[in-house]
Amino acid sequence: MKLLTTTFGLLFSASSLLAAPLTFDFKDPKGVNNAVFKLDAPLEAIQGSANGVAGKIQFDPANPATAKGKITVEAKSLQVPNAMMKEHLDGEQWMDVAKYPEISFELKELRNVKTEGDITTADAVGTFTLRGVSKEVVVPAKATFLKDKLGARTNGRMQGDLLVIRTTFSVKRTDFGINPGAPQDKVADVIELTLSIAGSAPRS
Repeated sequence: MKLLTTTFGLLFSASSLLAAPLTFDFKDPKGVNNAVFKLDAPLEAIQGSANGVAGKIQFDPANPATAKGKITVEAKSLQVPNAMMKEHLDGEQWMDVAKYPEISFELKELRNVKTEGDITTADAVGTFTLRGVSKEVVVPAKATFLKDKLGARTNGRMQGDLLVIRTTFSVKRTDFGINPGAPQDKVADVIELTLSIAGSAPRS
C-alpha cells in the first residue's frame, strides 16, 4: 500500500511539472477591459480610452517567466471627448484607422521576474506596433493570477481562472509617424499608455 501511494504521488508530481500553461483570452464580453492614453502638452491635454481589447496570453502559474502571447487593441475603438477630435484621431494624419486597424504588443520574454503569492511583477520585453510601425519596448508589468475566480466575474455562468494584467508605459508619437508636424506645445510628443485588463481561462 505504501509503495502504491508513493507511486501515485510521484506520478502526480510529474504530471504537475509537465502541465501545460493556461491560455487566457482577453476578449472581454463585458467590455470592461480598456486601454487609456494621455498626451499632456503645455497648452492642451488630450485623454481618451479604447475598449476594443483582445488577444491571448499563455501563462503558467508555477513558472510565470515562461509567459508568451499577444494583446491587441482595435484602433477605431479609441475614444476622445468630442466628435471633431474623434474624426481627426481616426484620420490619415493621426491613427489612419482604415489603413492600420490594429495596435498590438507581442510579448517575447519576461525579465527581472518576481513572484509573491499570486502576484508577479516583471519587465515585459516585446514588439509594440502602432500605425504600422513596430519597435521593441521594455515595459513594467504586473500580473495577478486569480484561481477559480472566473465564476465570480461571470455570476456563475463560467468556471475557471482569471489573469489580471496592469501596465503603464510611454511611447513617442513622432516615432510612430502620428502627425509629426503638430506643434508640441499643443500636442505632446509623449503618449502615456495604461492598460488594466483581465483574461479568462475557462474550465468545462
